[in-house]
Amino acid sequence: MEYDMNEKMEWTTIFILEFGRKYGLSMKQAFGYLSRFKAIDFIDRHYDYVHTQSFTSVIDDMTDYCRRKGGELV
Repeated sequence: MEYDMNEKMEWTTIFILEFGRKYGLSMKQAFGYLSRFKAIDFIDRHYDYVHTQSFTSVIDDMTDYCRRKGGELV
């Protein structure tokens, strides 16, 4: 299924903001971390699933995903 690019960008932006809030990161820091450990790519590829989940659930899942790729957040 093809999604509206604006909708996808808006959801992803809010996700990054919420991820940053959870870990005390600025938007730029959160984006950098999520990009470095490929979570943004994962969200892009699996948007059809992730956008149906709660932000809390996706944040936890992406935290685990990044951790498996070498990322560490306190």
